[in-house]
Amino acid sequence: MITLENDYLKVSLNAKGAELQGLYSKETEIEYLWNANPKYWAKHSPVLFPIVGSLKDDHFKYKGKSYELPRHGFARDHVFEIEKTSSAEAVFTLTQSDETLKVYPFHFKLKLIYKLIDRKLNLTYEVINTGNETLLFSIGAHPAFAVPNTPNTNYEDYYLAFNTDEKLTYWKLEDGLVANETGNIELDGHKLNLKHELFYNDALVFKNMQSSCISLLNNKNDYGLHFHFEDFPFFGIWAAKDAPFICLEPWCGVADGVNHDHQLQRKEGITSLAPGKNWERFWEVECF
Repeated sequence: MITLENDYLKVSLNAKGAELQGLYSKETEIEYLWNANPKYWAKHSPVLFPIVGSLKDDHFKYKGKSYELPRHGFARDHVFEIEKTSSAEAVFTLTQSDETLKVYPFHFKLKLIYKLIDRKLNLTYEVINTGNETLLFSIGAHPAFAVPNTPNTNYEDYYLAFNTDEKLTYWKLEDGLVANETGNIELDGHKLNLKHELFYNDALVFKNMQSSCISLLNNKNDYGLHFHFEDFPFFGIWAAKDAPFICLEPWCGVADGVNHDHQLQRKEGITSLAPGKNWERFWEVECF
């Protein structure tokens, strides 16, 4: 376990999956991250790579061969190399191996860079194509935040505030795949009131959401967080059934559609990266 710490935050990181496992504010004395209770969901904030969500029939095809990958890929289950660490920054790296090449035939370097900036935790994903052919990948975030996170509040006291959207169109899921049917959520003054029933049919999947910041707030006190993200074309909001957390998930990539033909290069949201090139996205959370 690696700890980052400044005057405002104390953050815990694990080399397995390069996973964020604690986000504690010294000012508010609140632990904002979900505790990974296996009764509901035994993860804190996994990285989704080299796919987001499920593949149709759990496999994809590339250059005439078929490869099997589990939901959300393999990065979250691998131990990353610790490339750099200091009081305010940690850099984790994962590269291809004989094991990954059996299920994903690409050479890559995946870096997760955590930085403390005052009351904010910034996480940058960097993907580098170290091979000789175009790298095809998706990547996504899956941080889970505790709800409730303060005493004398319950789940229904909390809401998400969107900085732009007034109405949300979500794509329904069918056995983990993106269906051809959508639904609409009318927001109450940019607010989505949380209730467990929202997620009884799996995650809410959004395409081309207009907002770039979602705040987790409640009606009982002034504590909360701002979750900032940009340039992620997809977004998921999810919680396990009746679980005391909420996942805010910016994605570059999405689960296969129910009519997908398995071809990786035609997968919705797939990123193509030329040899020798690198790609970056980041999100950050501000606690108060």
